[in-house]
Amino acid sequence: MSFVRPEARAVIWRWRELIAASVIAVVGASWAAGPGGLLGWVGWALIVAAAALALVGIQRARFRTGTGGPGVVQVDEGQIAYFGPLTGGAVSTSELERLVLDPTSQPTHWLLHQPGQPILHVPINAEGVDALFDVFSVLPGFNTEKMLSTLRKPGSHPVVIWERNPMRPAGLLHS
Repeated sequence: MSFVRPEARAVIWRWRELIAASVIAVVGASWAAGPGGLLGWVGWALIVAAAALALVGIQRARFRTGTGGPGVVQVDEGQIAYFGPLTGGAVSTSELERLVLDPTSQPTHWLLHQPGQPILHVPINAEGVDALFDVFSVLPGFNTEKMLSTLRKPGSHPVVIWERNPMRPAGLLHS
């Protein structure tokens, strides 16, 4: 038996890092404003750590678009696997060549390109898709803010979010 409505639980879970950062910041502020000394310095360190956690938490919350979509995503040892009701497959993160967001699909899909493999179509609301945030953020030259802003605005065509070796002229790199 749960005392929290499912909708409220979903909101809390979406913003969990930011909530944790707030709690850490409050503890840090109370220690920093308290008796001082070593505990005061630890309090200031907690405040700085809370600010960093809050920044990452906001980005992660913006990336989370919901759950209940078709299929399941698993990330294990550098490999992204998607198991869907109609399609599925796997790509290696080290071999990933291009990342595309396709808003024309229903629901919106991530398109993961790996040379020699069929394109892996992953719905943005599949179970476990949150793990892709960490995978995407370590890609060389990846722009997290570009991804998050593109994810939030409606589009009428697929948008290249990241390419290992850009194939377009420099003037057309920003969509």
